[in-house]
Amino acid sequence: VRGLFGYGGGVIGRYSDVPEKFPGIAHFHTIRVNQPASKFYKTDFLRALCDLWEYRGSGLVNMHGSTGDIILLGTTTEQLEPIFYDMTHELDQDLGGSGSNLRTPSCCIGKARCEWACYDTQEMCYEMTMHYQDELHRPAFPYKFKFKFDGCPNCCVASIARADIAFIGTWRDEIRIDQEAVKAYIAGDIVPRGGSHKGRDWGKFDIQKEVINLCPSQCMWMEDGKLVIDNKECVRCMHCINVMPQALRPGTDTGVSILVGAKAPILEGAQISQVIVPFMKAEPPYDNVKEVIEKIWEFWMEEGKNRERVGELIQRVGLPKFLEVIGLPPAPQMIKAPRANPYIFWKEEDVPGGFERDIKDFRARHKR
Repeated sequence: VRGLFGYGGGVIGRYSDVPEKFPGIAHFHTIRVNQPASKFYKTDFLRALCDLWEYRGSGLVNMHGSTGDIILLGTTTEQLEPIFYDMTHELDQDLGGSGSNLRTPSCCIGKARCEWACYDTQEMCYEMTMHYQDELHRPAFPYKFKFKFDGCPNCCVASIARADIAFIGTWRDEIRIDQEAVKAYIAGDIVPRGGSHKGRDWGKFDIQKEVINLCPSQCMWMEDGKLVIDNKECVRCMHCINVMPQALRPGTDTGVSILVGAKAPILEGAQISQVIVPFMKAEPPYDNVKEVIEKIWEFWMEEGKNRERVGELIQRVGLPKFLEVIGLPPAPQMIKAPRANPYIFWKEEDVPGGFERDIKDFRARHKR
């Protein structure tokens, strides 16, 4: 393991098992560099970074790793401190996360260029990066922990599949509808999907076939020539908005959904995040969000096993226990289909008048 002065993460030590045969790569350390929010670069920064790496490293660069970082591949131990000094003093650039710590937060392009962003992903990503510097650079967790920030449910940084905590932009009011634009799509005056499927004759646009029938919650229909949406049934899949962007837009009462527990298949197999907070406002300084984060960390650091991601902890102790500890109520968004996965069990004190339960009788009727 290699480290830098004051830092426990950021450098991944690589050593050859046969240095006498390959002296040129006896050391081949990897450095993770904290990428700018949404990966916006100036060319002079990229040139300076490449010049530094050609001078003090192999010149091999990975843009970007799955965490989001700029990955500098291959240098020797004696070059690590000079590289770190040059990065921080000349490029105003910090290391990213590695090891059992908070990995480099990563966000989508957000309000910088996307009309559907429901919150400022870059601002929130920057705030969390700066606020949690100790967690980012001084490993103290049972295992790695990732934040990812998606501005809308299109999930362009795949936070729902890759983040221990995913912040996905959403809205809690109604989808905005321009009925004249809907008619224009139906008449063929506006090309669907922003023209992304041009180049082939797909035939006349069919709103019933291409939008309404593909709605996963079947919450929309045509009535008297107008598109009607039952917003309380909408699951924010973004399909209708993606197909008809000039006719449909997210609502104006926006915030984030907080989902927890995604991971790649290391110990227990791949997992997708599940909803913990269906809706929360996301406005600086994000104290409401930080409160949830820190409750989750406190429980995970106390109860998590070595190399156990937070999603695996939830799987082990059960979601009811997890929700009870962090003080959040169960929500309908946690259940895929009613009565198909009822993991919330009532306690006697939660039921007016209480109840009596004969566990032997229950097991006789519900054998495992």
